[in-house]
This record gives sequence, structure tokens and C-alpha cells, in this order.
Amino acid sequence: MSQAWRGIFAIVITPFREDGELDEASLRRAVQFCLEAGAHGLVGPANASEFSTLSDDERRRWIEIVVSESGGQIPVVASVTAGHTIPALSLARHAQGIGADGIMAMPPHVLHPDEAGCYSFYQALSTHLDVPICVQNFDGPIGTPMSPDLLGRICNDLRQVEYIKEERTPEPQRISQVIAATGEACKGVMGGQGGVFILNEYPRGIVGSMPACHTVDVMVKLWDSLEAGDEDRARSIFNGLLPLINHERLYGVSVYKEVMYRRGIIASPTRRAPGQRLDSHDLAELDRILATTEDLYEI
Repeated sequence: MSQAWRGIFAIVITPFREDGELDEASLRRAVQFCLEAGAHGLVGPANASEFSTLSDDERRRWIEIVVSESGGQIPVVASVTAGHTIPALSLARHAQGIGADGIMAMPPHVLHPDEAGCYSFYQALSTHLDVPICVQNFDGPIGTPMSPDLLGRICNDLRQVEYIKEERTPEPQRISQVIAATGEACKGVMGGQGGVFILNEYPRGIVGSMPACHTVDVMVKLWDSLEAGDEDRARSIFNGLLPLINHERLYGVSVYKEVMYRRGIIASPTRRAPGQRLDSHDLAELDRILATTEDLYEI
């Protein structure tokens, strides 16, 4: 696909069976859900996809399924963050070879290279790929924070680096700084962090946002309202979604998967990633939150 990326690029979660194995049927349903919801693009396997718990073979299979199931209807951006340049490049070449429309990566998330190492990492990807590259700038401990000046140099020097997903704190101000530093060399900066700052980011010039896919239908309506200049409607949708966003900020993947499970899209909320599980009180609170968000799907 040659069109510029713009809009809500949903990060597709990774469904697992109760035995912990990859649930390919549920992954296909998740892709179809995103397509039917009007997502402008698909991304993964990224942080919200529990990428660090997947083997390289599973990541290749994940990308194959998502590319195949999307059928070229919208761009698919394959996330290839790895512990070193060599496996990241291997994943990226595979994704490009099977039809992914772009690549996204953080710098090696175990080594945490310095500025020269970050530049070299994206230089290697740019040299060996023909599809657009999106640099993911994320705070530690998973991310390797990069300055606006470094991102500007990467974008200006490396021909395939065309997009940036900026997620460093404070994200809205960082986005303004990165847009200023990259100039016309960057085709667009996208927001992250589940879209929690999207109302502050849109007037700064983002071209889109990459939230998890569990509420992509609502996020698309929010984005379309912003694009139409209807800020009041966008703010109303955001305010209605905010209690769920707050819950997500505490529990992350557990909430994404529980919502997708309750919406009948995945067969099990099983996850591999460590972290806080939802207890009975959290589940009861989620019940109350979802009861108040039902109207958002009808707006």
C-alpha cells in the first residue's frame, strides 16, 4: 500500500488458548473485528500483543495470519522489536516478504544501546528494507528513550524511516518536539499509550494513534469526529471511555483481553505476560464500567 498512514492503527492482541498456546482462530476473529470496526491500520505483535512472550516462530506465524486475514484492506505494520539487530532484521524481512506494509521497532529492548547504537539499528533496517519503517520511542524499562534531535537525524538520514510512534512522558509535548525536529522528513508522528492523550495530541499534528484493539470501534468514532472538526463529539466519546482507560492504566493486557473475551471475539482471556491479575473487585468494577460504556458503541 502506498497511501500515507493516518487514523487509528489498532494493536492486535495475541489470543492464547487456556493451555497457553497461540489461538489462531481467535486471532483471525480479532483481525475481522478490527476491519469491521473501521480500523485504519493494524499493528503487532507489539507491547499490547505480549510480543516478548512469543517465540520468533510464533511471531512469524502471527504476522502471516494478520496479513492474510486483513487481505490488503488496510495497512499492516509488523512490530519486530528484538534483543539484537540480527533477529529484528530477520523478522522484518519475513514480514516484508509476506506482504506487511510497514515495520515498527523499538531499539533492542535488552541491550538498550546508546545514541550511536540506536542510529545503527535503524540504519540496518533501512538499508535492507523497502517498506516504511516506524520508530517506536518508548520509556524504559522496555523502551530506550531517544531525544527529538536523534529522531530528527534518523528520519532525515535514513530513507525508509518515515513514521514515529512517540510515547515518552510527557507524550503530547514530546510529540510537538519530535514534529519540530523531524520536519518534512517524517511523514507522520503517531501517539500511543492507549490514546489517553489523544485530545491533546491531535491539535499538535499527530497523524494517528495506536491503541490496543479491544475498543477500536469507539476509537475510530473518536478519530473520525476529530477529523470532521467535531471536538465536542470527540470529547464526549473520550469522556465516556475514560473510566475504562483508567482501568487499563492499572492492569493493561488483563483488561484488553477480558474486554475482548466478553465481546465474544476471543475464546479465552488467558495471557502469558506477568503482572497483576484482575481479582473479584476488579472484575466487578469492570462490569460497572462496561455497563456505562454501552452507549458509546451506538454514537
